[in-house]
Amino acid sequence: MIRVTYLQPDGRADTLDLSEGGSVMQGAVMRALPGIRAECGGGCACATCHVYVDEDWLSRVPPADLMESEMLEGVAAERRPGSRLSCQIVLSPSLDGLVVHLPECQ
Repeated sequence: MIRVTYLQPDGRADTLDLSEGGSVMQGAVMRALPGIRAECGGGCACATCHVYVDEDWLSRVPPADLMESEMLEGVAAERRPGSRLSCQIVLSPSLDGLVVHLPECQ
């Protein structure tokens, strides 16, 4: 299992144990975690699963590809250096302990 902590805008932390090979978005949606809408279901087509990867994890998360980078231009909340679409972050053992911050709006 891969442990991911989702930090809500109000400071609340939700830590989930998720399966390797799934995405950060899938884990949140399967557990009905608030803050990730995922309208397209993980197709990198809506930008409603925007998260901010914690600064300590930026170097360990693979970079966004061109399609994801273009989708991030349309996020509702401010785009920051750690902005990612959670549907595009695939869980692997190297991401065990990952921390992501949820924006105030999707």
